[in-house]
Amino acid sequence: MNGTGLVLEGGGMRGVYTAGVLDYFMDKELYFPYIIGVSAGACNATSYISRQRGRNRVVNIDYVRHPQYISYKNWLLKRKGLFGMDFIFDEIPNIHVPFDFKRFKEAKERFVIGTTDSETGEPVYFEKAEHENEILTVLRASASLPFMAPVIDYQGRKLFDGGVADPVPIHKARKDGNLRNVIVLTQNDGYRKGKTKMEWLARRIYSRHPGMAEVLLNRYRQYNETMEYIEDLEKKHEVFVIRPKEKMEVGRAERNAVKLNVLYERGIEDAMTLYDQLVEWLSEKPIYKLS
Repeated sequence: MNGTGLVLEGGGMRGVYTAGVLDYFMDKELYFPYIIGVSAGACNATSYISRQRGRNRVVNIDYVRHPQYISYKNWLLKRKGLFGMDFIFDEIPNIHVPFDFKRFKEAKERFVIGTTDSETGEPVYFEKAEHENEILTVLRASASLPFMAPVIDYQGRKLFDGGVADPVPIHKARKDGNLRNVIVLTQNDGYRKGKTKMEWLARRIYSRHPGMAEVLLNRYRQYNETMEYIEDLEKKHEVFVIRPKEKMEVGRAERNAVKLNVLYERGIEDAMTLYDQLVEWLSEKPIYKLS
């Protein structure tokens, strides 16, 4: 499958849908030579690359009610992040649900993680091969949701949620030479973002990060343009998209384990339903060129 990419959208806790899709891929031993993800998409990709089926479900569903995972008290009263980033990106992978760092490092797949530079508002990408020893820090940066988590300092940059500057990094995947791409989205077909009503809050909170407020205010436009581009590629048969069939009432900071498990199982079911079509699509010889 040379020249084939796997592109993973973020979406906070909605990423459990992607976890289901990737677990089914692991059941079928389907792995892609190139993987790129942002935010929750990048986090899900790590367990996929380390061949740890079910790990993402445990981390994101079994632990979601843990007081250190999501805390509105810390967020509202103590002015800390909504998500317990130390707990999620240090304690869980090293103690509670061990991450297989060795197998991750030995994996042959090329893995790219998208982040957003808070000074410029531009996307910044990090390759596994060059940052594997600091992978948890890079993932933390990619998953630092605006208003919910602090900006992360890494290699002289101040970084946050990769899904802001590049919500679904299909352009980067194609730029890196992938003629065909499988895209896993976490919103239903036809979904579009609306313009934020919190312009004043974005400008106030991120007054010291010149690029951050602007990219947040234009996020809806960037997202919608990306969706239109993907839909155009889909019509041309240049991408294969897996997405929820119906709108799911699951928020970015969802704590309802029942809802999350339903969405996870739906990811498995959708991947299973589309698997034969996907295999047939992957077997086809591309007749187009990168534009």
